[in-house]
Amino acid sequence: MPLWQIHGDGRTVAPGQVVKPEERLSWPATIAIGAQHVVAMFGATFLVPILTGFPVSTTLLFSGLGTLLFLLLTRNRLPSYLGSSFAFIAPITALNGGNPLASGEQIAQALVGVAAAGILLAGIGFLVQAVGTGWIDRLMPPVVAGSIVALIGFNLAPAAWNNFQLQPEIATVTLVAVVLFSVLFRGFLGRISIFLGVIVGYVFAAIIGQVDFSRVADAPWVGLPDFHLAAVGDPAAWALVPMFLPVVLVLIAENVGHVRGVATMTEDPSINARTGRALVADGLATTVAGAFGGSGTTTYGENIGVMAATRVYSTAAYWVAGVVAVLLAFSPKVGVIFNTIPAGVLGGVTTALYGLIGVIGIKIWVDNRVDFSRPVNQYTVAVSFVIAIAGFAMGWGAFQLGAIVIGTVAALLIYHLGNAIARWRRTGADDGGPIPAVGPLGGDPE
Repeated sequence: MPLWQIHGDGRTVAPGQVVKPEERLSWPATIAIGAQHVVAMFGATFLVPILTGFPVSTTLLFSGLGTLLFLLLTRNRLPSYLGSSFAFIAPITALNGGNPLASGEQIAQALVGVAAAGILLAGIGFLVQAVGTGWIDRLMPPVVAGSIVALIGFNLAPAAWNNFQLQPEIATVTLVAVVLFSVLFRGFLGRISIFLGVIVGYVFAAIIGQVDFSRVADAPWVGLPDFHLAAVGDPAAWALVPMFLPVVLVLIAENVGHVRGVATMTEDPSINARTGRALVADGLATTVAGAFGGSGTTTYGENIGVMAATRVYSTAAYWVAGVVAVLLAFSPKVGVIFNTIPAGVLGGVTTALYGLIGVIGIKIWVDNRVDFSRPVNQYTVAVSFVIAIAGFAMGWGAFQLGAIVIGTVAALLIYHLGNAIARWRRTGADDGGPIPAVGPLGGDPE
């Protein structure tokens, strides 16, 4: 029996229909859609290693391999691309004062945290397979989940400014291009505005002589990626692991949201039953990446946009995207080219990108109609945000806790303990659930 059934005539998708995960179009059409997925993921996937100091080619390799592993473990029924997770940027760069890592030793230490986060995520996936996702919803209700996602983005704001101020003209051109592309174009082009903005900023920087191409000519077209092994024998590396653990909560939220989104768009509720497998697969992909020099992975919302635009949910297209990513990883010249991106381009694009991470968290509140008239919800957000933005930190010798860890713990404690006390005292300060919809929201059709 073939892995995929041919949808219709294999060339077109009729109005009102979708190509299901177990279906595909003709191979030329499938390869073309797979190429769109590569472009969609590229803008974010290559930025993570540049911002963290990880090798670009190695990160790209484990992104592709992670995608193929994800498809295998979800039995080829859950379309998804596993790209580099932005949630790992803050704990990784914290090892070097908020800057990209500068040595192989620092990378090896960071990899321990990445691998540990992957192992924990996989373990949670097995638990979800056994008991379902209800406990996740109780642990991280919308106000908490949104806070954790948002504070990671806002905590990175100083890093964006550090790059922006180095080349403000290039950064401004890049940022303006990102915003313009998002509003000038509809469909696929609008969804890859980050990628297009980087291209515009890079071209502008090259025109004014701010791109150093000296290493590009010497880089071979074909070669092995630069592998690093996690420093599992280094006690200092294990002392840094707690900074990576809040990332797991973000990965859970992203994976659960991805599965629910695909189930809704394909009108197939049975896909929700694969949530546990998705978490296990992403956890194992992150663990493998962390063991050998890649960044942690997550399911990509950018590729959800491609599926929504094309109405093609075939996992075959993701096999194409994964294989292409692996092949690109074996070209050192590709990695060197990405490393020539100037600081100003990074500053401009991350000004938008880190803010968008915060907006994703805020959107969780809007979608779930969080009631911010309740003091418990107010303080859950207020305290965790100030901790993240100000960069609170605590340490006991080699054991360090960064702002993201402290902010996450604060959000969880304030919400759950605050609710318990408010309900015991019957003060009405607890989270009373979603506020009722009172009419059409802004942007709703008349």
